[in-house]
This record gives sequence, structure tokens and C-alpha cells, in this order.
Amino acid sequence: MPDTETTETALHSVEKIGGTSMSRFAELMDTILIGERSGSDLYQRIFVVSAYGGMTNLLLEHKKTGEPGVYGRFANGEQEQSWHESLDRVRDEMLAMNRSLFGDSIARQKADSFVTERIEGARGCMDNLQALCRYGHFQLTDHLLRVREMLAAIGESHSAFNTVLALQDAGVNARLVDLSGWHEPEPLAFEAMLNSHLEGIDLATELPIVTGYTHCKEGLMKTFDRGYSEMTFSKIATLTNAREAVIHKEFHLSTADPGIVGLENIVTIGRTNYDVADQLSNLGMEAIHPKAAKGLREQGIELRIKNAFEPDHSGTLISGDYCSAEPCVEIIAGRSGVLALEVFDQDMLGDIAYEIELLQLLKELKVYVIARDSDANSQTYYLSGTRKIINRAVRLIGEKYSGAEVQLHRVAIVSAIGSDMKVPGILAKAVSALSGADISVQALHQSVRQVEMQAIIREEDYEKAVRALHHALIEKEEHGDVICAA
Repeated sequence: MPDTETTETALHSVEKIGGTSMSRFAELMDTILIGERSGSDLYQRIFVVSAYGGMTNLLLEHKKTGEPGVYGRFANGEQEQSWHESLDRVRDEMLAMNRSLFGDSIARQKADSFVTERIEGARGCMDNLQALCRYGHFQLTDHLLRVREMLAAIGESHSAFNTVLALQDAGVNARLVDLSGWHEPEPLAFEAMLNSHLEGIDLATELPIVTGYTHCKEGLMKTFDRGYSEMTFSKIATLTNAREAVIHKEFHLSTADPGIVGLENIVTIGRTNYDVADQLSNLGMEAIHPKAAKGLREQGIELRIKNAFEPDHSGTLISGDYCSAEPCVEIIAGRSGVLALEVFDQDMLGDIAYEIELLQLLKELKVYVIARDSDANSQTYYLSGTRKIINRAVRLIGEKYSGAEVQLHRVAIVSAIGSDMKVPGILAKAVSALSGADISVQALHQSVRQVEMQAIIREEDYEKAVRALHHALIEKEEHGDVICAA
């Protein structure tokens, strides 16, 4: 490994592959993992891999619907048969993936043995924990976070192990870096865990395949929940002072969702900055977790977002100091299915503690606040979370503030984002575009920093609003040219 103490940038890149892309593994072998490379060109790269698409949903819970997986059923105290059946389903899905990758080869036997050992090991651990917690001195809630981490790690280890097998079969000197903590005596601190497992690797002749999950003292899931793989990716890049950090996705980072505005009307964003990446993350677009981006930004490491299946395309380069040559809008993005929690109370006037208490309550319920606005006697929070938890927030606020009127509305947020949006008249142009599309604007946000402008609209108008803003702020009416694509 490169000397982590040196101030010189290393020769290698650190690259992350997302779960959806991992599920198209045969294509990955022909594009980013091997492709046209041979000899030394195969190396000077570190790959951090996620679990195959959908696998973490089965192990934990469905990310969008909340449908419980193994962890959800175990944590909710359902009958042992219920979570056992969920774990059996995970095993069957993993074995099916092995069969699709390796057929009837010796590699498949190794892959199946690996899955069986991890699944049955987790099953035994959870059975023993349930038995232990039947005694009053031991509470299951005290151990749930570790169970969650153990289950998530199985998915990451499975995909990493298979990747190494496939690469070795193809003649690549791949090396498994299993950060899951399986059978390790005790967890190390995050950085120490990474350093201990990366030590001794020769990047000139070895291709490390690293699990996205890292078992450590800090407990990554406690802070980042399912964003842990991006933290592993970012920390490895900063510890090794990588030349570049790369995230491979199944799509390009473009001026809008092509499924909404049409493939013929969008272009890939060539360059942007970390401010824009943060705004996208806030809207749930997952360019990169803001705290993962922070380390890269502070160390001056550029991040490239690439389409895993178009390896010759340079993708989008994100850096800390980039600013578009001229003020412009770079991307139209947004989020539907947002719940607006509106709290009106005459007693709120002049009482800053009111808002602090409301935010603290939402934080305790682990509800994500996308945006908020206020006037003299009301606060409105635009929230992401399960309806069950947000309904609980409504009830608790009503109980705490008996004079408050609390209402909940389904809305959507559509945003214009850019590294420099100091464009005269842009707010008026955006409102005019929405009005021209017969869209009612319920709230409008634009900060002094001028990297994002948000419109709160009716949920049913979301796609129409994206098209209207993309046409008005990014596409020229004449010839359909793009005004500003970084």
C-alpha cells in the first residue's frame, strides 16, 4: 500500500460499485473490472463493493416500503419461525446468484460454502441471543444494532467473495479484504480497522476487493445506517491519498431524470462541485453521502461519477473548487412523496425555543428533514420517513402543545441546482415556467448561497414541474440547445 503519511498523491484510484450495478456482474467483468485491460493495467485500483441489488432489503428491511426483512422480523419480536423463514429466503437468493455466476464449477462450490457458513453462523448467533434474552437481566434491544450490522455485513461479504473468485478464475490477482469483522476477537477503531486490513497489499500487482461494510468500534450503522459503504469508500480514499475516487452507477449524472424529460433533452453533467452533490444527497439522489464527501473535499480528492456500463465515457467530475464559467442551472432534481408537517401556534411568536424543541422531537424519531420554512407563528417541515413515524410526530406535537394546530400534507419538491446560480431574474423565470404549466407553487426557497432553488408543489404535479423547469432553465426554446451543462 502507499505510505499514508506521504503528502504526494498516489497512483491508484479507489472505486465503489453500487448494488444495482453489482447485480449485472457479467457486464462489470467486461467493462470496469477487466474489460480491455491486461497486465499492469488491471491494478493500481481498489474496489469497494456493495451487496447485490435487493439483498440488503431482504437482510434488513425494504429501503422504500419499509417491508421487514430478517432484521425487521427479529427486532419486532415476531415468532422465531418468521425471521428464520426470511433468513432462508436470503440464503436461497444468494445461492441462486452463485449458480447464475459460476454454473456447476468448483468456484460455485466455494461460493456456496461461504454463504452457508455465514448464514448458519448468523442464525446460530441470533438463536442464542433470543434464548439469552429470555432472562430478565438481558434485553434484546441492547443488542439489536450489532445484529443489524452483522446481517448487513453478510450481503457485502457475499458479493466481495464472489467478485474475487470470478477475477481469480479470469487470471487476475484479486485479493479479498473482508472488513465485516467475522470471527475477529474485538472491533478496532474505524481507521485502525482499515489500516490493518490494507497493510501489506501491493497495489501494483494485487487488486483488492473490499467489503462496503466495516465492523468497527464506532459502529458505522449507528451514524450512517445504510450509507456505511460510502463511508468505507471515502475513508480508504483519504487514508491512502488516492489519485481519484470513483463511484460506478447504472446511470450518468445528467441535467434531469431522462425518464421524465426524455433522453433527447438531457446531457451528462461533465463537471460540478461538492455543494451540488450535497444538495442532490439531501433530495435522496445519493450522488454521495455528505459526510463521505466531506473527507474527500477536505483532502482535495476529486470524485468521479461514472456509468458502470459505459466505461469509455468520462462521467461527471466533482471537485471542491469548481464553479461554472457562467452562472447557470446545472440540474433539475426533486423528490415526490414528501410529507409537509405544518405547526401553527400563536404562542410561537418570538419564542426560538419552540423551533428547537420541534427539531429535537423530529431528531429523536429519526425523521429526515429535507427542508423547512417559517413565519411569525408557524413552522413547516418537509419530511422523509415512514407514515407511521410521521403520524407519531403529529400526535406527540399535539400532546406537547395543546394550543397548536398540526396538519400533514403530501407534497413534492422540485429543485434547480448549480455551482453558481447568481442569474438575474432566475426566480421569476422559474415561477413563470411553473405557472405556465398550470402548477400551483405552495412555497418557494432560495438561499443567499444561491446553489439551489426549491419549489414546493402538489405531489401530482411533480413530473410536469421537472419538465417545465428543465425546459425553461436548461433548454433553449430555439433549437432545443442546452444553455448550461457543466
